[in-house]
Amino acid sequence: MSTLSKESCEACRADAPQVSDEELKELISKIPDWNIEVRDGVMQLEKTFSFDNFVDALAFTNRVGEAAEAEGHHPALLTEWGRVTVTWWSHKIKGLHRNDFIMAARTDELFRQPAE
Repeated sequence: MSTLSKESCEACRADAPQVSDEELKELISKIPDWNIEVRDGVMQLEKTFSFDNFVDALAFTNRVGEAAEAEGHHPALLTEWGRVTVTWWSHKIKGLHRNDFIMAARTDELFRQPAE
């Protein structure tokens, strides 16, 4: 289990700082399979997870949704047959906050957990 995934998200304010270049380098190394995407000038973390069918993909989507709701930090989720794309960023600051890396690490752990 990643130590990053054990951290708690902090309430993100509109004036909260985005991660610095130095922090970005350190944090992205802890979630190596995630990609940085920039959309409309907003840096985001994104990863696509593969599944054998739609039912498993949907169950994973729901687990990620429950974790997001528990922290009050919500990703974009695209559920398709055999895959789920998860995108994390902090809407209030229009970029990446430490919370996004925490939730990406938790998402990886949810993927490794057996489906119920």
